[in-house]
Amino acid sequence: MSVLSLTTPTTGADPAPAERGHTRSPQERKIRTAELIAEARQVTGAERDALLEQVIVLNIPVAHSLAARYRNRGQPLEELQQVACLALTRAVQNFDPERGEDLLVFAVPSILGELKRYFRDVGWSIRPPRRLQELRPRLVEAEELLSQVLGRPPSLGELADELSCSVEEVQEAKACADLGRTSSLDEPVSESGSALGDLLAEEDPGFGHGEAIAVLAPVCRRLKQRDRKILRMRFYEQMTQQEIADELGVTQVQVSRLLKRILEDLRTAVGGMQQTSAA
Repeated sequence: MSVLSLTTPTTGADPAPAERGHTRSPQERKIRTAELIAEARQVTGAERDALLEQVIVLNIPVAHSLAARYRNRGQPLEELQQVACLALTRAVQNFDPERGEDLLVFAVPSILGELKRYFRDVGWSIRPPRRLQELRPRLVEAEELLSQVLGRPPSLGELADELSCSVEEVQEAKACADLGRTSSLDEPVSESGSALGDLLAEEDPGFGHGEAIAVLAPVCRRLKQRDRKILRMRFYEQMTQQEIADELGVTQVQVSRLLKRILEDLRTAVGGMQQTSAA
């Protein structure tokens, strides 16, 4: 059955408004659902499918009500309603009346489980650890409950006691609130219309250059005059190894070995400085 068919039956006669479940009380819906399921057990094929479709349409308000529990959490309500309705459809198709007469006893946990899986799988722009994904919806419910009981927003300690977890875990779960939606760098964030991307700092290449000078200058001063001359010709004057060899009156292979030894000395010296600083 398609998602679109969850709002308008595609087989059988169109049920009356009361049959759609919107004007029935929970008890009336329960009774009518049991009647339709009992009738469906007696038939097969298209006739059975039509009766089960009526059961689904009759209980759509329940699925929408469960989906509404997760509204304002970064996902469109319409998307959540579709997830809930698809879970309801599977529950109706898999329901065995011999295990109990009330469909919703079986369907409600299935729908809530599917909604939770949906949030766990696709509801995060930045995925937090699994334990925080599972704690987050419990935290929202606890905040709503305690706010009603206490008449004020609950403290972190009160939430931790209610959820049987640490205050640190509550803080981490609260920090996950904005992970379901990321902000666009083109989104205006000020009255002047400046985009978020325009206000972010860029890395200044001068910082890296300055850091390299601060680290290398002391060790370069310890090099022999000839080694400093070779470095200057190779890296500042951009001379080739052959040009350096001609300048020094040696072979290109010797220059290559000299450069390798000088660079190894520099690495050793810089590594020693870093270890000393860490100590």
